[in-house]
Amino acid sequence: MKFSMTILTLFSLFPLGNEGFGFNGNILETNIINLSVVIGVVVSLGGDALKALLETRKQTILQNFEEAKSRSEEARARLALASEEVEKAKQKAAEIRSQAVGLLAKEKEMYAQQFESETKRLDTLKQETLLFQEQKAKFEISSQIIALAVNQVEEKIKTRLTARLHDSVNNFNIVLLRNMAA
Repeated sequence: MKFSMTILTLFSLFPLGNEGFGFNGNILETNIINLSVVIGVVVSLGGDALKALLETRKQTILQNFEEAKSRSEEARARLALASEEVEKAKQKAAEIRSQAVGLLAKEKEMYAQQFESETKRLDTLKQETLLFQEQKAKFEISSQIIALAVNQVEEKIKTRLTARLHDSVNNFNIVLLRNMAA
């Protein structure tokens, strides 16, 4: 920077025409020639620094591109892995769904068979219960009829039993017993 100021000071000492050459710091009064000289000096002196700065920036940008590329490749690899896992999960879900449908169909069939067998068993039990109740009712009715008949026979026997009828019944029973024994 000190060097550039020295050069500008030297230029201001050399006369160029009537006015001489000098650095005009007022931007509004600066003419194009002075401005072009200043820009030329700044570019020639600051060019190396600007080139170094641009080269550093270029290296930083290239490094950022490489890092972005590697991150992009990593992201693609993770995406591919995640896609594979999603496909595996979809296949597993489809497999589970088909197994569940098959299992539900088997269970439905099993429950239908159980329902039918239980219905048949209950119908059989109902028929057996009805038959048992019918037999019980018949037995009770026949027991009552027999008891009534025995009571009526006893009444008739008591009222009509004479010694002669009694002897004939006893003789008949003795004959029956002898025939059974023989």
